[in-house]
Amino acid sequence: MPGRPLWQVAGKRDRDQEREAQHWIETVIGEKFPAGHVYEDCLRDGILLCRLMNRLSPGIVPKINTTGGDYKMMDNINQFQKACIKYGVADVDLFQTTDLWDRKNVALVTTTIFAVGRACYKHPEFRGPYLGPRPAEENRREFTEEQLRAGEGLIGLQAGSNKGATQAGLNFGATRKILLGK
Repeated sequence: MPGRPLWQVAGKRDRDQEREAQHWIETVIGEKFPAGHVYEDCLRDGILLCRLMNRLSPGIVPKINTTGGDYKMMDNINQFQKACIKYGVADVDLFQTTDLWDRKNVALVTTTIFAVGRACYKHPEFRGPYLGPRPAEENRREFTEEQLRAGEGLIGLQAGSNKGATQAGLNFGATRKILLGK
């Protein structure tokens, strides 16, 4: 949430989701996060995120900067975001570079990782574990004119009753008497 104070954003973080995302990344790339480091600090330089995308789609991140200054590490995050779009993650699911770099909105970073996990369902070549629920797919139905006409003859509420859900007994606008001393 851009522009929000840290105390507002901190309540949005779900540590269980962060652990689930971390475990998924570790499983896919085949290496553990560095011990003794916090979740967002491990992701901050973008190296693990780029390795994740290269594991999902080899060569999608052409160059991962492992040395260099802050700009090189921020470039890794930008490369990860571009790779996400190429992989099929929706634009709205991506975090801003500053959300991770400045630790402003780590919850949105986790949401992006879950979006990458959902995008894996659309790639049949991916054989690893999935993260998050399977995205819904379109299931278009075609009805003939005869089927549509047959549906017009059905009784509303499927032969149920609509008695019982009435407004009887409601006193909207009526005055109430408050009796004191009884």
